[in-house]
Amino acid sequence: MPAPGVYAFDPVHTFVAFAARHKVVGMVRGRFDDLRGSVMIDDDPASCRVELSIEASSIDTRNRWRDDDLRGDDFFDAARYQTIRYAGTGFAESDGTWSLSGNLTIRAITQVVPVQFTYRGTLRTPGQPDRLGFHCLAATRREDFGMTRDLLDEIGVRSADPDVWIEVDVEALSAEDPIA
Repeated sequence: MPAPGVYAFDPVHTFVAFAARHKVVGMVRGRFDDLRGSVMIDDDPASCRVELSIEASSIDTRNRWRDDDLRGDDFFDAARYQTIRYAGTGFAESDGTWSLSGNLTIRAITQVVPVQFTYRGTLRTPGQPDRLGFHCLAATRREDFGMTRDLLDEIGVRSADPDVWIEVDVEALSAEDPIA
């Protein structure tokens, strides 16, 4: 694990991407472009914390019509619920795999969403903040956040299985301010 401290996400080197099932046989991929966050590393992994805030309106699937639809009332409702949040406490390691269980809030609906992650290392450059790297994976269901329009057309049959996969690549810089 990295050295204890607070690390702020570097927004130009941190990426939140997703893939969602589309018309049963395909996947729509996209990303969010406006985000901020931080990670607090403690000597005790159970005390480590992560905070991530994403502007819902920053969704980009490379299709303006679809993006506007996803920002609308049936999906992210970005005019009313401007921020998507993830907050988790406690890193756990099992058989070489690290995980974090946290709360994902979309449209004022909060669900526990576990994240598996890989610590990619620390870059130390004299005169510059330390830079950490993490690769994170999570999965959830759009129905859990009230996004049910055309659901069966998209996923086929109702299931407890995920239909949205989230991938986050984080570069974070050492900071002095605590997690907000």
